[in-house]
Amino acid sequence: MTRERAGLERARGDALTGSPSPGVRPEIRASWERSLAASVDPERSRPAHPYQPGEVAELRAGHPLARTLPVLRETLVAAAEQARHLMVVTDERGHILWREGAREVLRRAERVELVEGTRWSEDAVGTNAMGTALSDDRPVRIHSAEHLVSAYHPWTCAAAPVHDPETGRQIGTVDVTGPEETFHPMTLSLVTAAARLAEHRLAALTEERDRRLRDTNLPHLSRLGDLPGALLSPRGRVLAATPAHRFPDRVPLPERGDRVVLEGGAEAVLEPLGEGWLLRVTAPAGPALPALTLPFLGARVPVVRRDGRPLRLGLRHAEVLTLLALRPEGMTAEQLAAALYGDDGRPITVRAEMHRLRRCVGEGTVRTGPYRLAARVDADFLRLHEALREGRVRDAAAEAARGPLLPTSESPGVRAEREHLVAATRAAVLRSGDPDALLTLLRTDPDDELRDRLRAALPGGRRRDLDP
Repeated sequence: MTRERAGLERARGDALTGSPSPGVRPEIRASWERSLAASVDPERSRPAHPYQPGEVAELRAGHPLARTLPVLRETLVAAAEQARHLMVVTDERGHILWREGAREVLRRAERVELVEGTRWSEDAVGTNAMGTALSDDRPVRIHSAEHLVSAYHPWTCAAAPVHDPETGRQIGTVDVTGPEETFHPMTLSLVTAAARLAEHRLAALTEERDRRLRDTNLPHLSRLGDLPGALLSPRGRVLAATPAHRFPDRVPLPERGDRVVLEGGAEAVLEPLGEGWLLRVTAPAGPALPALTLPFLGARVPVVRRDGRPLRLGLRHAEVLTLLALRPEGMTAEQLAAALYGDDGRPITVRAEMHRLRRCVGEGTVRTGPYRLAARVDADFLRLHEALREGRVRDAAAEAARGPLLPTSESPGVRAEREHLVAATRAAVLRSGDPDALLTLLRTDPDDELRDRLRAALPGGRRRDLDP
């Protein structure tokens, strides 16, 4: 064992017992804390095997990094083979999709389950370059006993995240891994350069696709005549429009349905065009849409605000507004009946409720055919959804701390949404191991597992603050 590795193992041992570990890089210490909070066992944890070989082939075929493999191989594989290393490519959740390199090291990697289909995120196997690069969203090198799990101490790895050039979101990592004694200090720079080359390749392919989409589908846009419309990329970026000044750079695509409400209130319909979309404006913008504020988390007596003016509504109307806010494309009377009343719901009852609701909030605020909101909606439960979707666990915990969604509601649709938000928030906070998020959630949910995770994430001195 080298002197460096021995020192790292002593520092790791100190950290596991709650003692200060000054010889450890801050980013490594933070990763250890996240990993321990996720219940990673430093001596026994191994990667999960969620995919079989046939399923890995399907994942590879549909993953955007498949198109960058020639660039990555040219940049990394030859150097990896010469240095007795291997190149590894993962998806955005840390699943290994490809690994190539020296045959001897590939066989050695199999003994620690560094193989296709396994998951190497921090919450699965603790501190490692692939998982930590995804967690920190930056290139990182993890050397020897900087790995939390002792089985990986004979290894050193360097990884860099790769981002979608169209959305900026992570789509995976590029990694080079090898025995600790053969690793070169310049490997991290090489891996970082390879990740940037992969992003440049994806950007070039995106530009080529956009040009092809425009050339093929401009006749569809021309046939709209005087009706405003736009050609959109698969992610909603505006590629061409008439009139051009009418549309933003990107149109948010609905999670369900084909209806879009543009800024200013104009309604539009999405039509699929192979690789992209044709956006066709069906109703011109009228007066500015009203602002509808729905603070329904923890609300036992719901109060809605329309353009800042409070409207005290009954629970049933609050349930309707909740369901419509969750379904911006709209709902039929039959769908609302099932969501509000279950199997015994009747559309005629819903129509009567909708008539009364429209009189309360304004007929133009709730439109018909299907029922949908025509308003700029600010809802705390929608903000919670967005925070969870984007991985902002502190913001999610802060929203969830207000309380459960319409806690007195027995509507099947609202109850299901309430239970989903509680479970999803709790899982995201536990998975993150973020002390601030854990503490925020613990203040409103005295849960033993939350308390244990927070205790593990805090330095030794602060853990006593959580003692009963």
